Amino acid sequence: MTFLQTDIKFLKGVGPQRAEALYRAGIRTFEDFLTTFPRRYLDRTVIKSIAALREGETATVVGEVKQIRLEGTSFKNKRLVVSLADKTGRLELTWFQGAQYLVKAFREGDALAVYGKVGFFGTRPQLLHPEFDKLADADSAGEDGDVPPSDYGTSDYEMFNTGKIIALYTVTDAMKKAGITTKSLRRWMRVFFTQAAPHIAENLPPAIINEYGLLGLREAYREAHFPSSPDALAKAKERLKWTELFYIQLLFALRKNETETTVRAASFEKVGDYTNKVYAALPYEMTGAQKRVVKEIRNDMRSGFQMNRLLQGDVGSGKTLVAIFSMMIALDNDAQCAFMAPTEILATQHYITLKKSLEPHGVKIELLVGKQRKKLREEILERIASGEAQIVVGTHAIIEEKVGFKNLGLVVIDEQHRFGVMQRKALQDKALNPHVLLMTATPIPRTLTMTLYGDLNVSIMDEMPKNRKPIITYLRHESEREQVFEFVKAEIRKGRQAYIVYPLVEESEKVDLAAATESYEYLKEKVFDECRVELIHGKLFPYEKEAAMESFRTGKARILVGTTVIEVGVDVPNASVIVIEHAERFGLAQLHQLRGRVGRGSEQSYCFLVYSHKLTADAKERLAAMEATTDGFKIADIDAKLRGAGNIMGTEQSGVVSDLKIADLNTDQPILETARVAAFDLIAKDAHLRLPEHRVVRDYYLKHFRDRFGLADVG
Repeated sequence: MTFLQTDIKFLKGVGPQRAEALYRAGIRTFEDFLTTFPRRYLDRTVIKSIAALREGETATVVGEVKQIRLEGTSFKNKRLVVSLADKTGRLELTWFQGAQYLVKAFREGDALAVYGKVGFFGTRPQLLHPEFDKLADADSAGEDGDVPPSDYGTSDYEMFNTGKIIALYTVTDAMKKAGITTKSLRRWMRVFFTQAAPHIAENLPPAIINEYGLLGLREAYREAHFPSSPDALAKAKERLKWTELFYIQLLFALRKNETETTVRAASFEKVGDYTNKVYAALPYEMTGAQKRVVKEIRNDMRSGFQMNRLLQGDVGSGKTLVAIFSMMIALDNDAQCAFMAPTEILATQHYITLKKSLEPHGVKIELLVGKQRKKLREEILERIASGEAQIVVGTHAIIEEKVGFKNLGLVVIDEQHRFGVMQRKALQDKALNPHVLLMTATPIPRTLTMTLYGDLNVSIMDEMPKNRKPIITYLRHESEREQVFEFVKAEIRKGRQAYIVYPLVEESEKVDLAAATESYEYLKEKVFDECRVELIHGKLFPYEKEAAMESFRTGKARILVGTTVIEVGVDVPNASVIVIEHAERFGLAQLHQLRGRVGRGSEQSYCFLVYSHKLTADAKERLAAMEATTDGFKIADIDAKLRGAGNIMGTEQSGVVSDLKIADLNTDQPILETARVAAFDLIAKDAHLRLPEHRVVRDYYLKHFRDRFGLADVG
């Protein structure tokens, strides 16, 4: 066992009891501790004295807590006021939210660093809702030499006089209970680093370090934990982020190289009757983006190597047509296709669309979903196994063990982010290296695409069909709901159809469902009594959902009231209005998906976002973005900024992102791009990292990343 693999409990000052709290925070070994980076830093050069504060500036101040008081008469109106002093004056810190809980965080005598925007109440400066870090509490003042044992608050603190930049580490609740503070971590790190430094081995070749002007690894760790200057800290962060992103991109480079050079697949050379007939029957001209992407897919499928392509397209950009042509190429080469969708509603919608488009040309299509009669299911399975079924559309039912294909050549997975990696793999395992086309109608920011899908070829559909008009979006308060419904009635009288959507949130699903059902009854009987209204939600039986959908698709029902089951796949060109109730409760991507249910025909379409409560800053920004643009790629970028890139794709897809220890996909795109170029160049020169100068990369990858991701090898 190497020094860096030593259990953290053996670090001086830790011991078994404190180690338990560190284990829970993911710090099990000395190496984990070394890579536990500060969450932020206090720079002595930017700390201001209270007397020097100016109205409107954002500043960091260090001082001693002199007084703590709760003001206000009722529980709701309580505010917390903390008086902070340094040798130049006093500053008031005020919190209006959470005062009853925050008051427990402070005691007189605590040393605090506070950060916020300066305001003045009369002549006294104040910070409203400042961020704060406890540098020492009243009981431990003087420990570690951070704060002198006496006279602090009226004289400068030693730790800030030294000119150092002070690292502040994240401390979990479990760590606090075990008596571990950010100061404890800093003290342990100081002792530990002296011992660890000789054991920190370089993990990049000298050629890469020189080419990209990177700091040495040992120096980068030292500066990250004990910065000597802001410039040195910036260089240290760049090196550590660069390395982290380089190794993730190396994983993708290895996977991509393996797929493109070793994973053989059927070569679909022929373009024949099926493709030509479908093309000749098109009632409109394909967009330039559709033609370009079909060409990219055609080149992949005839290469003799397995296609792994991600097709990103905004709502309504025509991805289904691209998938159809991909399947026709497979059929022209006597192969079967599987088309997998995440829900029965979406699978059924695709089945209906494909039947309408392809059955006139002799294509045999089957639908395979979970709840089918036993006899019907057995007949379908027989047709799939014999090869009679050329295209099989379905949910995860397609990957069940009993389903066997005669000659599966192409797998299309729609809304792929809703399927786990193993579910996708199970479908691919139904044949020997079938070609794979992943599709998503949720545009993904470029940085996230490179990080989550760096091993795939990516096609982007960034052009809308010519007859599509941009959807006009309006924000409306619930007090204006009556006017919104009058607008819907006017559209219905013109012969159009409408959706009315209610939120369904897991934590309050029963309440939400009851509210949606009650609203449906009210709308049907009191508001839209002149036309047929249908209800659809996830708890209905499949036949009930299908009956409601069929009624709406055929135009018998003019209004479809539903929860977010209509988010994807429902395609009714005559629907021209969507009303989204409690819009503030939806995420940005989900709002964009819902809006995409209209605007599918040539008529002008409208989206009303009805909000009900006082909006948070995030909700305001989300709704303003929806009103300002219909461009899904712009919306994805705004979403990434609001939520953080790692949260966009959900748990299944964000493992790589959430494993990042120091890089931030929201801000580190330039670093990611250079790291990606370096990783892909390296694998292009040395596909299995066998050259002596690349030994350091090979060893580090095998030790730290092959087990971590388990999906690529270096041979």
